[in-house]
Amino acid sequence: MIHKISVPAKINLWLEVIRKRQDGYHDISSLMLPISVFDDISIDLRPGGGRISITCDSPEIPSDDRNLAWRAADLYMKSSNWKPGMTIHLEKHIPWGAGLGGGSSDAGGVLVALNSFSENALPMGDLERLALSLGADVPFFLHSRPALATGIGEKLQFADKTPDYPLLLIKPPVTVPTGWVYQSLKLTKGLPRIRLDSLSEYPWQLQHLIENDLESVTVPRFPIIAELKRWLIGQGALGASMSGSGPTVFGIFRTAQAAEDAEIIARKNWPDCWVHTAEVIGRQN
Repeated sequence: MIHKISVPAKINLWLEVIRKRQDGYHDISSLMLPISVFDDISIDLRPGGGRISITCDSPEIPSDDRNLAWRAADLYMKSSNWKPGMTIHLEKHIPWGAGLGGGSSDAGGVLVALNSFSENALPMGDLERLALSLGADVPFFLHSRPALATGIGEKLQFADKTPDYPLLLIKPPVTVPTGWVYQSLKLTKGLPRIRLDSLSEYPWQLQHLIENDLESVTVPRFPIIAELKRWLIGQGALGASMSGSGPTVFGIFRTAQAAEDAEIIARKNWPDCWVHTAEVIGRQN
């Protein structure tokens, strides 16, 4: 039987890096928002065997145990003692290496899907521990709801008063190594500056909410990120920032029409970039 799911990308409205931990990870405070850009995943389950195969329509994505979705399936089967055979096919619409969480979203989606199919379903706490072992932001994609992520990203406080911000996303044709960004970051903070209360009270005063500490590393090496931010503001965005460790830049607009109008111009002005309109999703009323 073939099961089909769609999993969303994310942006970081703010990303503050608080401190480096003894285990080499960094404590952060980041508002993570799921957005309406989706990968489509097909999972074909067969009786018995425990063999996993994975295919993808994007040649740059590995189709073996280096793929995070493959690792999620393997880890789930080992932890739940449920061993069907399966083929996973990924249809990628979230750009690879973009700071939008595509690989983590695929992994989180596979964990949730397999847990819904299994006769040995795991409690959410166990599923979250599996997700964290795959990556710091994979637990977020078990829920795909706006959330303040703290710790290394695994501690989630849901933020359902977040507006459905209209967005324009632009990914320049560069690759930013995440490990290099964090290793190069000079930490001066110690405490987060932005509070979740500020979002609830003043959700459209974006100058107080948008910040990404990682830009202090990426912008000097990839100045196109700063150029894109300035361009988005010039097109009417209320705020603009880099998502995650980049290089994708997003602009928040007052209306979806304003974002779509800017998209038309962006495709002409930035022909080498991936350009996409979207909106924040996932609120639970």
